[in-house]
Amino acid sequence: MPDAYSCPKGHRSSEADFCSECGAKIAAPAGAADGPAPASALCPDCQAPRAHDGGDFCEVCGYNFSSGAHGDVAFAQAAAISTGSAAISTGSAAASPPATPQTASTPKWSIFAAIDPSLREDGSPEPPASTGPYTFAIDKPENLIGRHSRARGIEPEIALDFDDAVSHRHAIITRHDDGSLTMRDVGSSNGTRLNGSDVAPLTDAPLHDGDQVTLGHWTRLTVKAGE
Repeated sequence: MPDAYSCPKGHRSSEADFCSECGAKIAAPAGAADGPAPASALCPDCQAPRAHDGGDFCEVCGYNFSSGAHGDVAFAQAAAISTGSAAISTGSAAASPPATPQTASTPKWSIFAAIDPSLREDGSPEPPASTGPYTFAIDKPENLIGRHSRARGIEPEIALDFDDAVSHRHAIITRHDDGSLTMRDVGSSNGTRLNGSDVAPLTDAPLHDGDQVTLGHWTRLTVKAGE
Protein backbone atom coordinates (compact mmCIF):
# COMPACT_ATOMS: atom_id res chain seq x y z
CA MET A 1 0.00 0.00 0.00
CA PRO A 2 1.56 3.32 -1.05
CA ASP A 3 2.51 5.72 1.70
CA ALA A 4 1.39 8.81 -0.26
CA TYR A 5 -0.21 9.87 -3.49
CA SER A 6 0.62 12.86 -5.68
CA CYS A 7 -2.03 15.58 -5.76
CA PRO A 8 -2.24 17.63 -9.00
CA LYS A 9 -1.88 20.74 -6.82
CA GLY A 10 1.40 19.52 -5.35
CA HIS A 11 0.21 18.05 -2.03
CA ARG A 12 1.16 14.63 -0.64
CA SER A 13 -2.13 12.83 -0.08
CA SER A 14 -2.82 9.81 2.14
CA GLU A 15 -5.84 8.94 -0.03
CA ALA A 16 -5.71 7.43 -3.52
CA ASP A 17 -8.77 9.05 -5.10
CA PHE A 18 -9.15 12.55 -3.63
CA CYS A 19 -6.43 14.66 -1.99
CA SER A 20 -6.67 14.50 1.79
CA GLU A 21 -5.42 18.11 1.97
CA CYS A 22 -7.49 19.97 -0.67
CA GLY A 23 -9.99 17.42 -2.06
CA ALA A 24 -8.66 17.54 -5.64
CA LYS A 25 -9.21 14.37 -7.72
CA ILE A 26 -6.13 12.17 -8.01
CA ALA A 27 -5.72 10.25 -11.27
CA ALA A 28 -2.88 7.93 -10.23
CA PRO A 29 -0.77 7.14 -7.12
CA ALA A 30 2.53 8.88 -6.51
CA GLY A 31 5.26 7.50 -8.77
CA ALA A 32 2.87 6.31 -11.47
CA ALA A 33 3.08 7.52 -15.06
CA ASP A 34 1.47 10.89 -15.84
CA GLY A 35 -1.87 11.06 -17.57
CA PRO A 36 -5.53 10.31 -16.69
CA ALA A 37 -6.56 7.04 -15.16
CA PRO A 38 -7.76 4.48 -17.76
CA ALA A 39 -11.51 4.11 -18.11
CA SER A 40 -11.35 0.60 -16.64
CA ALA A 41 -9.95 2.08 -13.40
CA LEU A 42 -12.99 4.32 -12.85
CA CYS A 43 -16.26 3.32 -11.21
CA PRO A 44 -19.01 3.47 -13.89
CA ASP A 45 -21.52 4.72 -11.30
CA CYS A 46 -19.65 7.58 -9.57
CA GLN A 47 -16.44 7.90 -11.65
CA ALA A 48 -14.22 7.49 -8.56
CA PRO A 49 -10.86 5.76 -9.22
CA ARG A 50 -10.93 2.07 -8.41
CA ALA A 51 -8.95 1.04 -5.31
CA HIS A 52 -5.33 0.31 -6.21
CA ASP A 53 -5.54 -3.23 -4.84
CA GLY A 54 -8.38 -4.12 -7.22
CA GLY A 55 -11.16 -4.74 -4.68
CA ASP A 56 -14.50 -5.90 -6.07
CA PHE A 57 -16.44 -2.94 -4.64
CA CYS A 58 -16.20 0.82 -5.20
CA GLU A 59 -15.22 2.32 -1.83
CA VAL A 60 -17.25 5.48 -2.57
CA CYS A 61 -20.63 4.17 -3.79
CA GLY A 62 -20.52 0.38 -3.31
CA TYR A 63 -20.67 -0.55 -7.03
CA ASN A 64 -19.71 -4.23 -7.57
CA PHE A 65 -17.06 -4.40 -10.33
CA SER A 66 -17.49 -8.20 -10.66
CA SER A 67 -21.28 -8.49 -10.96
CA GLY A 68 -22.19 -4.98 -12.11
CA ALA A 69 -24.63 -4.58 -9.19
CA HIS A 70 -25.17 -1.06 -7.94
CA GLY A 71 -24.61 0.19 -4.37
CA ASP A 72 -26.58 -1.55 -1.64
CA VAL A 73 -29.52 0.35 -0.12
CA ALA A 74 -28.25 -0.08 3.43
CA PHE A 75 -24.83 1.14 2.28
CA ALA A 76 -26.33 4.33 0.83
CA GLN A 77 -28.38 4.95 3.97
CA ALA A 78 -25.31 4.52 6.17
CA ALA A 79 -23.34 6.93 4.01
CA ALA A 80 -26.10 9.52 4.37
CA ILE A 81 -26.16 9.09 8.13
CA SER A 82 -22.37 9.28 8.47
CA THR A 83 -22.21 12.58 6.55
CA GLY A 84 -25.23 14.13 8.31
CA SER A 85 -27.36 14.16 5.13
CA ALA A 86 -31.16 14.23 5.31
CA ALA A 87 -33.45 12.57 2.77
CA ILE A 88 -36.08 14.78 1.10
CA SER A 89 -39.53 13.21 0.74
CA THR A 90 -42.83 14.76 -0.48
CA GLY A 91 -41.39 18.25 -0.26
CA SER A 92 -40.23 18.03 3.37
CA ALA A 93 -36.95 17.02 4.99
CA ALA A 94 -36.97 13.55 6.59
CA ALA A 95 -34.62 13.44 9.57
CA SER A 96 -32.25 10.54 10.17
CA PRO A 97 -33.85 7.74 12.22
CA PRO A 98 -33.67 8.44 15.96
CA ALA A 99 -31.59 6.28 18.24
CA THR A 100 -33.43 3.29 19.68
CA PRO A 101 -34.48 4.07 23.28
CA GLN A 102 -32.54 2.15 25.91
CA THR A 103 -34.68 0.08 28.25
CA ALA A 104 -33.92 -2.26 31.12
CA SER A 105 -34.03 -5.24 28.71
CA THR A 106 -31.92 -3.60 25.99
CA PRO A 107 -28.17 -4.09 26.40
CA LYS A 108 -25.90 -1.08 26.05
CA TRP A 109 -23.49 -2.32 23.42
CA SER A 110 -19.96 -1.04 22.94
CA ILE A 111 -16.94 -1.88 20.80
CA PHE A 112 -13.48 -2.18 22.35
CA ALA A 113 -10.79 -1.47 19.72
CA ALA A 114 -7.14 -2.36 20.19
CA ILE A 115 -4.01 -3.14 18.19
CA ASP A 116 -3.08 -6.82 18.19
CA PRO A 117 0.49 -7.26 16.83
CA SER A 118 -0.13 -11.00 16.39
CA LEU A 119 -2.48 -10.18 13.48
CA ARG A 120 0.33 -8.61 11.44
CA GLU A 121 1.02 -10.43 8.16
CA ASP A 122 4.09 -10.39 5.91
CA GLY A 123 4.22 -7.09 4.05
CA SER A 124 2.24 -5.18 6.67
CA PRO A 125 3.93 -2.29 8.48
CA GLU A 126 4.90 -2.58 12.10
CA PRO A 127 1.99 -1.63 14.39
CA PRO A 128 2.25 1.64 16.30
CA ALA A 129 3.46 1.24 19.87
CA SER A 130 1.20 3.75 21.61
CA THR A 131 -2.28 3.75 20.05
CA GLY A 132 -5.48 2.98 21.94
CA PRO A 133 -7.21 1.07 23.25
CA TYR A 134 -10.49 2.80 22.44
CA THR A 135 -14.11 2.19 23.46
CA PHE A 136 -16.97 3.18 21.13
CA ALA A 137 -20.61 3.18 22.26
CA ILE A 138 -23.06 1.57 19.83
CA ASP A 139 -25.84 4.08 20.45
CA LYS A 140 -27.13 4.74 16.92
CA PRO A 141 -29.22 2.54 14.61
CA GLU A 142 -26.34 2.56 12.07
CA ASN A 143 -22.68 2.74 13.17
CA LEU A 144 -20.01 3.03 10.48
CA ILE A 145 -16.62 1.38 10.94
CA GLY A 146 -13.89 3.12 8.94
CA ARG A 147 -11.48 6.02 8.71
CA HIS A 148 -12.13 9.76 8.53
CA SER A 149 -11.90 11.48 5.15
CA ARG A 150 -12.07 15.27 5.21
CA ALA A 151 -12.30 15.44 1.41
CA ARG A 152 -15.34 13.13 1.28
CA GLY A 153 -16.94 14.14 4.57
CA ILE A 154 -16.72 10.63 6.03
CA GLU A 155 -17.00 10.62 9.83
CA PRO A 156 -17.23 7.03 11.14
CA GLU A 157 -18.84 6.30 14.49
CA ILE A 158 -16.09 3.70 15.01
CA ALA A 159 -13.02 5.55 13.72
CA LEU A 160 -9.90 3.42 13.18
CA ASP A 161 -7.65 6.11 11.70
CA PHE A 162 -4.52 4.44 13.09
CA ASP A 163 -4.79 1.51 10.60
CA ASP A 164 -4.54 2.51 6.92
CA ALA A 165 -5.60 -0.97 5.74
CA VAL A 166 -9.11 -0.20 7.07
CA SER A 167 -11.31 1.26 4.31
CA HIS A 168 -12.88 4.69 4.83
CA ARG A 169 -16.28 2.97 4.65
CA HIS A 170 -15.40 -0.52 5.83
CA ALA A 171 -18.40 -2.04 7.64
CA ILE A 172 -21.64 -1.07 9.36
CA ILE A 173 -22.92 -2.29 12.72
CA THR A 174 -26.72 -2.06 12.95
CA ARG A 175 -28.49 -1.94 16.31
CA HIS A 176 -32.02 -3.30 15.89
CA ASP A 177 -35.13 -2.36 17.85
CA ASP A 178 -34.95 -5.58 19.87
CA GLY A 179 -31.42 -4.69 21.01
CA SER A 180 -29.61 -7.21 18.80
CA LEU A 181 -26.61 -6.31 16.62
CA THR A 182 -25.60 -7.27 13.09
CA MET A 183 -22.52 -6.33 11.10
CA ARG A 184 -22.25 -5.88 7.34
CA ASP A 185 -19.01 -5.50 5.36
CA VAL A 186 -19.92 -2.86 2.76
CA GLY A 187 -17.32 -3.92 0.20
CA SER A 188 -14.11 -3.10 2.05
CA SER A 189 -10.82 -3.41 0.16
CA ASN A 190 -9.19 -5.85 2.58
CA GLY A 191 -12.14 -7.71 4.09
CA THR A 192 -13.43 -8.37 7.60
CA ARG A 193 -13.21 -11.45 9.81
CA LEU A 194 -15.62 -12.46 12.61
CA ASN A 195 -14.23 -14.90 15.17
CA GLY A 196 -11.56 -15.91 12.66
CA SER A 197 -13.88 -16.49 9.66
CA ASP A 198 -14.21 -14.20 6.64
CA VAL A 199 -17.43 -12.17 6.48
CA ALA A 200 -19.11 -12.22 3.06
CA PRO A 201 -19.54 -8.67 1.67
CA LEU A 202 -23.02 -7.13 1.90
CA THR A 203 -24.23 -9.94 4.18
CA ASP A 204 -25.56 -9.34 7.70
CA ALA A 205 -23.68 -11.29 10.38
CA PRO A 206 -25.15 -11.43 13.93
CA LEU A 207 -22.93 -10.09 16.72
CA HIS A 208 -22.90 -11.35 20.29
CA ASP A 209 -21.22 -10.39 23.53
CA GLY A 210 -17.53 -11.33 23.36
CA ASP A 211 -17.34 -11.69 19.56
CA GLN A 212 -14.00 -10.77 17.97
CA VAL A 213 -13.81 -8.77 14.73
CA THR A 214 -10.43 -8.42 13.02
CA LEU A 215 -9.66 -6.10 10.12
CA GLY A 216 -6.95 -3.92 8.62
CA HIS A 217 -3.30 -4.70 9.37
CA TRP A 218 -3.62 -5.52 13.07
CA THR A 219 -6.88 -4.17 14.48
CA ARG A 220 -9.04 -6.27 16.79
CA LEU A 221 -12.56 -5.23 17.87
CA THR A 222 -14.29 -6.88 20.81
CA VAL A 223 -18.09 -6.71 21.13
CA LYS A 224 -19.25 -5.97 24.69
CA ALA A 225 -22.73 -5.88 26.18
CA GLY A 226 -23.38 -3.87 29.32
CA GLU A 227 -26.36 -3.00 31.45
